[in-house]
Amino acid sequence: MPSLEQLRKLLAADPGDAFVLYAIAQEHARLREHESAISFYDRAMGVTPDDGYIYFHKARSLGELGRTHEQARVLKQGIEAAARAGDAKAAGELRAALEDLE
Repeated sequence: MPSLEQLRKLLAADPGDAFVLYAIAQEHARLREHESAISFYDRAMGVTPDDGYIYFHKARSLGELGRTHEQARVLKQGIEAAARAGDAKAAGELRAALEDLE
């Protein structure tokens, strides 16, 4: 995985690159910087709103912050996004995460 610095350079070259936004979010989450991660997940969702895995990982960061009501809402939104994309695997993983939360 590229470093956060390398990812930021890639983002500067293409601010709308959903994969780079997602990778930056993942790196922030790995560093336990969940507020920053959530911000980048939101930006990635703005570019690719039907990618269920972005919702899944945003929900995980929300959970790490103890924001379970928001976590559940994001998981539900992710299920809808995955359904729009026809991604049954992502929808199933999101449903399982929601069931674990409830």
